[in-house]
Formats: sequence, C-alpha cells, structure tokens
Amino acid sequence: MHGNWKNMLPLRSYFIGILVVFMLFIMGFCIKYIDLMFQPKPTDCSLKAVEKSIELAHCERKLLINTGNGRKMALNVLTPWLAPIIWDGTFDINILDNQHNSTRIGLFVFAVKKYIRFLLPLLESAERYFMIGHNVTYYVFTDKVKEVVKPKMADGHTLQLHDVVADERWQDVSMRRMEILTVFTKEHMANEIDYLVCADVDMVFNDHVGVEILGDLVATIHPVFFLSEKGAFPYERRPISTAYIPHGHGDFYYMAALYGGKVDEIYKLSMACRKGIVEDKKKNIEAVWQEESHLNRYLVYNKPTKVLSPEYLWDSRFGNGQLIKKKRFLVVSKNNDKVRY
Repeated sequence: MHGNWKNMLPLRSYFIGILVVFMLFIMGFCIKYIDLMFQPKPTDCSLKAVEKSIELAHCERKLLINTGNGRKMALNVLTPWLAPIIWDGTFDINILDNQHNSTRIGLFVFAVKKYIRFLLPLLESAERYFMIGHNVTYYVFTDKVKEVVKPKMADGHTLQLHDVVADERWQDVSMRRMEILTVFTKEHMANEIDYLVCADVDMVFNDHVGVEILGDLVATIHPVFFLSEKGAFPYERRPISTAYIPHGHGDFYYMAALYGGKVDEIYKLSMACRKGIVEDKKKNIEAVWQEESHLNRYLVYNKPTKVLSPEYLWDSRFGNGQLIKKKRFLVVSKNNDKVRY
C-alpha cells in the first residue's frame, strides 16, 4: 500500500505543476485585461455632458465663467432640456445647406407708419446675409404699400406686399402682429413655405444668418439679459395677466425681434399669444412688454427646440459686447421719439 503511494507521487506532482501553471496564466490574463473588463461603456448621457462642456474660445466665454461673474447658462451650447444654443463654431454650414437645399423659408416683417423707412435697409441687408442660396419669400405687411422700394433680389427670392391698417398706438401695432401671423400661417403660408422667421423691421443683417437657425420652434436670447439671473428677467409678474410667469419659472428671457420655426408651430405660438392679448384687453390690462411678454409666457411652457445666442440679435449700446464676436443681426440706432406715432 505504501509502495503504491510512493510510485504515484511523481505523477501527482506533475498534475499539480500543470494546475499551478494554468492558474498563473489565468491570473496574468485577468491582470492584463482587468481595465478593459471593468471600463464603463460610453453612453449618450456622457456624450451630452461633453457637448455641454464645450466653451467657444473665440468668444472668450471661459474667462467669464472662471471669474464667477454672470450667469453661465446662456454661455453654454445646450439648454437644460438639451436644445442647442447656436454660437459661431457650433455648426457646419456646408452640411446644413445640403440638408436644406429644397427648403422654403419665409421672412415676416411688419413695417407701418414711420417705420417704413427701415424696410429697404433691412431687405438689402437680407439679400447680402440672410439664407444665401436658398428659396426665400419676404412677407412684408405695411400701410404704405405704394412707398415700398423693392431691392434687387437674388434668384429664388420673392417679395410679397400685404396692405394692413396701422393702429394709433405703437403698442397696439406691436401686438397686432400676432393677429396677422395667426391668419396668414393658417390660410396662406402653410402652402408656400416650410419655415418662417419673424423679425422686427428696425434691424439690419450684419453677418451670415442661414439655415442653422431653422428648427421646429426657435427663440433668441435677449442681449440685455443673457447674463442675468432669473429674478432679473422682466417677465409679466401680475397674476391677473395671461402673460403671467411666477418667480422661479423660466430659463431665458427672449426678445420678440427675432423668432421662428415651422409654419404650424408659429401658428400655435401666435394663436396662444393672440388669445392672451384679447383676454387681457377684456380685463382692461396690457402685459408689461406687450407681445414680447406673451411670447415669453408661451416659450416658458412650450420649450423652443433651438435657441439663438445674442450673436443673432445685438445692439451696440449693450454691455458685454466683447463676448460676441459675430454680431449677425443688429438693432438700428434711431431716435424713438421721431419714429413713434
């Protein structure tokens, strides 16, 4: 019995040796590849986080963020609901132009009374900078159709003139635009264009404004308040008004001088704003900033799918201009007392 055990010992030692070598091999394999085995896979959320952290060097926005001055949200390239905020360098215009090679675009402008003087400079600047190479229809609503001077227009660009009655007060003229928009987006524009851009007439295009601004519902951050905290936004704060926005609500303050979207979305927006204006009038009140107050109310609870940075709406009188390298759409300097009614 003891003799048999001694004879088997070399064989048993052999198998033990093989087992040890195998275990060492497995341990070496695990050590070598353990990082790969436990490395987290990339997710959409991580990619979004990377995109959101992008800071545009040409605007020197990183300097502002590092100093802790001002509000960071408007300086990002994504909103909290992951809609893009359009700054120079965040889009490839060549790719977008190809995607929109058959898109029909409209520009809606209201030019009544003394504001007719701003129409030709706006249209001429649009011919230099607005939607170059695309099909564009200018929808001009004015009480002075016979005084309109038509600019030289590129192929694929057309001008439609529509006669409107001008209200006595400029505040009423401002709010009537929503009424006109409601009618025309429903009855006419839906068959003529795919996207509509609405702009104030006392503006000029100063740099490229193209299809990068197109989206389902697009709003522009007000250049005065793009670094302001929510509490400083001039929302309508009276609960009696249909434009009322409670404290703590809202993300940005948008300017009514430039917004747009698909025709059916602009119809919804203008319909809601018009309804609010009418309801306020029944109560003999007027929102603090007329149509702009109602526009902001709508956009607080119907988030825009794309937001334009202050590059797309600027006034040389405003501060923080060093952050805005591209000043694409500018407010015209004027004496308000001379142009208002």
